[in-house]
Amino acid sequence: MTILTRLAPLALVLAAAPALAYMPKGISNFTLNNGLEVVVIEDHRAPVVVQMLWYRIGSADEQPGKSGIAHYLEHLMFKGTDKLGPGELSRTVTANGGMDNAFTSYDFTTYFQRIASDRLPLVMEMEADRMANLKIGEDDWQAERQVVLEERSQRTDSDPGAQFSEERNAVQFYNHPYGRPVIGWRQEMERLTREDAIAWYDAHYAPNAAVLVIAGDVTADKVRELAQDHYGPVPPKPDAARKARPQEPIQRSPRRMERVDPRVAQPVMIRTAIAPERNRGDQQTAAALSVLADLLAGSSQTSVLARDLVLTGKALYVNAFYDGFAVDPTSFALSMVPAPGVSNAEAEAALDAALAKFLADGPDPAQLERVKTRLRAARIYAQDSAHGRAYDYGQGLATGLSIEDVNDWPDILAAVTPDDIRAAAQRVLDSKASVTGWLLPETLPDAPQPVSADATNPGKAE
Repeated sequence: MTILTRLAPLALVLAAAPALAYMPKGISNFTLNNGLEVVVIEDHRAPVVVQMLWYRIGSADEQPGKSGIAHYLEHLMFKGTDKLGPGELSRTVTANGGMDNAFTSYDFTTYFQRIASDRLPLVMEMEADRMANLKIGEDDWQAERQVVLEERSQRTDSDPGAQFSEERNAVQFYNHPYGRPVIGWRQEMERLTREDAIAWYDAHYAPNAAVLVIAGDVTADKVRELAQDHYGPVPPKPDAARKARPQEPIQRSPRRMERVDPRVAQPVMIRTAIAPERNRGDQQTAAALSVLADLLAGSSQTSVLARDLVLTGKALYVNAFYDGFAVDPTSFALSMVPAPGVSNAEAEAALDAALAKFLADGPDPAQLERVKTRLRAARIYAQDSAHGRAYDYGQGLATGLSIEDVNDWPDILAAVTPDDIRAAAQRVLDSKASVTGWLLPETLPDAPQPVSADATNPGKAE
């Protein structure tokens, strides 16, 4: 692909944005003329920097019949350019004392490096190069397709929990592509070609479809200069923006499913329901759902379900999960492992009774304040990680939030009221848009085995 003549420094423009309710110290952002949005997070405690490049494109944007192409191209992005040979970017990062990786989700594909701060120009140059000049050889594409097929074999096909998760997601979403696995369906992955990968890259990899986050021992002025030098010359693509996706119709019928597998050590119940995502300028419902998940199962001793199910001997394990970082409506999940001697039906009835009581009584005010205090503390501790802060801003902007939304999230969480919790609980705990699934052993085990925490969150591939 051709690179345009370098833009003059004055071509860099600051993003026009309304005044922020709160802008944390050391956070700044700007946008290049080619559409690349840049966030700078200054942290001068150590001479280290993290570069994360988030493309606003993921597996949910794939054409039907081409599942897995977003993740497949993520692998091919390490095959080099005219300047860099296959694998040379990673070898260069490692030789300079750093590390790099990438991952694909439903809504974004991300590449990152962590390296000494004086090496930032080096990793910027290499990342900008592969944004514009990826080279996929005639031999590379088939070998790498086999790599992603092997990854599927190891992570999904050999894991009954992962297989069950795929099937449950497909049942949960009638029409939306969140029902497809991020890594892809095997029979479709096997048919992906070099031409498919090049078409995906040409259509979606562009500065105006990306967010660059730089965190660590840097200054905003220096990042602005480097971003202009390395990313500024990359031309935008007029049609690179995410296209409209098929949307989920109203679901009116709760569904149930079972899977029996001899590799399963003990029964696991997982129930999911369609739930709203975090939206630009409208995060209150998502905040209430986040607090609700913590209230229900955030503590192994004091949460609602731990108290009503685990401490009473009805369940070995309970969990609630919600992640509002999504472009479209997502899901709220509950999971449970019955205690030995408690039948699956008894355990599920106990769960339903605990949820019904919570819906009737609402949250305990003192417990709600404890949960909000814990969430505030977790947010403060998260500021200790430059990588974690970069991830937070990158994921937010990649899924349609503004930098103001990311900044304001702690205050929105803190403002959640008991009435907000009641409304959120009614929405997901008494929902008709639900799927209750049981993953069962052929025979009950003699002794309990540990349960994977990944069973409710399959939405990422590396």
